[in-house]
Amino acid sequence: MNADARSDRLAAALARIDEANRADPNEAVDDDGRRVPKELLYALRMSAWLERLEPHATDALAIAVRAQHVCRWKLARDRYPMNRDGYRAWRTAAGAMHADIAAAIARDVGYDEATIARVSALVRKEKLKVDPDAQLLEDVACLVFLESYFSEFARKHDEDKLVAILRKTWKKMSERGRHEALGLPLAPEDRALVERAIAKISG
Repeated sequence: MNADARSDRLAAALARIDEANRADPNEAVDDDGRRVPKELLYALRMSAWLERLEPHATDALAIAVRAQHVCRWKLARDRYPMNRDGYRAWRTAAGAMHADIAAAIARDVGYDEATIARVSALVRKEKLKVDPDAQLLEDVACLVFLESYFSEFARKHDEDKLVAILRKTWKKMSERGRHEALGLPLAPEDRALVERAIAKISG
């Protein structure tokens, strides 16, 4: 299959993911002040970061990154106990749902079974830290969180909890991801929290 055919198939898969995410009843404000479906915005931000970090990513990784939260609103957090175990169970179930949707889309647009299995494994972030693509996906997710969502999230939680979350985020990232994170134009108060978290890790 030539490069143009591969490009068309990838474009079709990404368009299908975007179509699914446009059904999100929840809205968010994009960087231009427009109200858009929440998970569509998240997916586009994920792909934008992947393009910055790895413009020649495989089709499987590009699909997995775009589908990381596909249709997440269909599995509400409050269907699970509002504690740590409930959160973990919800995250596991959500990851499985996203992987199934992404795999079905990849199959529908004509990818082979090996690529479909790869998409599913990446969405689930299997073999994190030993699979370079899975680690890159994790870096992308962490950078999107820090750049676009952390500031609002920080206003809802106390400082000690935020530092603990940042420490967990930092430990998930590769050295390259951490380097990119330190270059983000964070608000001074958010950067102070990041620096406090990093200091606790290295101290």
